[in-house]
Amino acid sequence: MRILILGDVVGRPGRRAIRDLVPDLMKDEKIGLVIANAENSAGGMGVDVKSAEELFSAGVQILTSGNHIWKKKEIYPYLESHPCLIRPANYPNGAPGRGWVEWQSEQAHRVLIVNLQGRVFMPGNIDDPFRCVDAILKGHGHRARIVIVDMHAEATSEKNAMGWFLDGRVSAVYGTHTHVQTADERILPKGTAYITDVGMCGPMDSVIGIERDLVIQGFLSQLPRQFDVAKENVALQGIVLEVDEDTGKALEIRRVRVPWKSSEV
Repeated sequence: MRILILGDVVGRPGRRAIRDLVPDLMKDEKIGLVIANAENSAGGMGVDVKSAEELFSAGVQILTSGNHIWKKKEIYPYLESHPCLIRPANYPNGAPGRGWVEWQSEQAHRVLIVNLQGRVFMPGNIDDPFRCVDAILKGHGHRARIVIVDMHAEATSEKNAMGWFLDGRVSAVYGTHTHVQTADERILPKGTAYITDVGMCGPMDSVIGIERDLVIQGFLSQLPRQFDVAKENVALQGIVLEVDEDTGKALEIRRVRVPWKSSEV
């Protein structure tokens, strides 16, 4: 099975890039499953119903998220009624939605997608992602040969540790949250594909998707400021993953970066 995994979608430019580019990518790369991180898809912070539906309509089957999932209150009931939008699994019991979903292809191949959030340099008191994913795999991992883990975290060390922790137990561990695509993609010794960050779908001429002058002024002044999504040099970033359906082991991981050229943002 070939899987397209897309980095954090930033605002309207990221959504439009996915709308225009994903259908051809699915055809050209013979993609069977598309996963994208949607936590910044609504105005650069959070996800609302409109942005989630737009991404699903573009061909994305599973939406993961992260710490910004809670920014738009309207998404709380949507999380409960739409299991293909997941939030980090290691939030305390009682949080809306859930942190994993089992997806099945037309060929009846089951894929378990798990969303985790790191704790190093991240806000909030959340549960241990390592013990959390352990429990999910013990409870549900036997049902799916292919297991994909979105590790939404700030620290590269924490993401890297999760990759080694799950090597041989899942098909892929990939990082999101920092919006900067890393060049360390590889298949670990026991068959798990790994990359520290898959990047973002959004404007490259920016500071992680936000108008660069606003961010620079914030650093200089240390005063509160409102962020606006940038619009220039938009690209789609992520990885193409190939997994053996029988063993669940990764066969290939390859970085993807496709420019999007349109006057509509």
